[in-house]
Amino acid sequence: MVNWLHKKQVKGAMIFACNTDAQHLEATSADKKFLIGKDVTRGLGCGGFPAKGEESAKESIQQIKESVQGADMVFVCAGMGGGTGTGSAPVVAAAAKDTGAIVIGTVTMPFKIERARVEKAEFGLQKLRSVTDTVIVIDNNRLVQIAGNLPIQQAFAVANELISTMIKGIVETIAVPSLVNLDFADVKAIMTNGGVAVIGVGSSDTNNRVEEAVRGALSNPLLEVNYDGATGSLIHIHGGPDLTLEEVERIGTLITESMDEDANCIWGTRVTDDMKGKLTVMTIMTGVKSPWILGKEQQRSRMPKEVPEFNDELGIEIVQ
Repeated sequence: MVNWLHKKQVKGAMIFACNTDAQHLEATSADKKFLIGKDVTRGLGCGGFPAKGEESAKESIQQIKESVQGADMVFVCAGMGGGTGTGSAPVVAAAAKDTGAIVIGTVTMPFKIERARVEKAEFGLQKLRSVTDTVIVIDNNRLVQIAGNLPIQQAFAVANELISTMIKGIVETIAVPSLVNLDFADVKAIMTNGGVAVIGVGSSDTNNRVEEAVRGALSNPLLEVNYDGATGSLIHIHGGPDLTLEEVERIGTLITESMDEDANCIWGTRVTDDMKGKLTVMTIMTGVKSPWILGKEQQRSRMPKEVPEFNDELGIEIVQ
């Protein structure tokens, strides 16, 4: 995940990587990386024990605090279910929160066949939710449903690309000037205490580009989600000189029609010459409903819903 983010060259962001496994950390690409919990794990990893991950993060808390100091927004990306991610992510998030930053957790949940990891992941997710403003969840079980027929590297690339595109989109929405600008205060208004959020990106260059781009943005392939009653949305529209006000208004209507009546909706628009005839819509929806958030017992009683097949409508571009 970190490698993909670093490859994206996100403008206005620094990519930090921390791990308890020295060998894995060495192979990771980031702007800065450091080994946590040297005394606890001796660089050999946590062996799947979240308590060791938490202890490792606490041992290196000063280094973590220095890394997040001065940041306006911090994304804490981790895989839930193992030792390092499950145990250390809440510690890192709490440290970032103490600096006054908006903290957004971005996590992947394990496959259901991973039994014990699922239990740990659910516990870790609850802890992370308590110390972040918003948590964005990627469910690996959905990955099997939409990309199960792909080679394993390409299948995991789907999740990595979705996460890295999301973070790049949020950061550059703030950092790169637009025609109708979205600034940090706008994102803060949506994300602060936003609960569970989903990100969507949709693109189209056809005559039906508005509907197709919105449909792609609202098709969240890696998390079962219900938009009814969502409490906030941030909409960023990127088009060319031919983008019309009517199209912008139509996009907003389609995205917000199922949201809560008092929902906080903020939008921005960027126009560039290279997007002539094209349209890209990015949405961040907060306060959505998902089985991962309803609790384990309710989740198990829910019937699985049909998911979209892996195709261009998902708004995912895989970079090799």
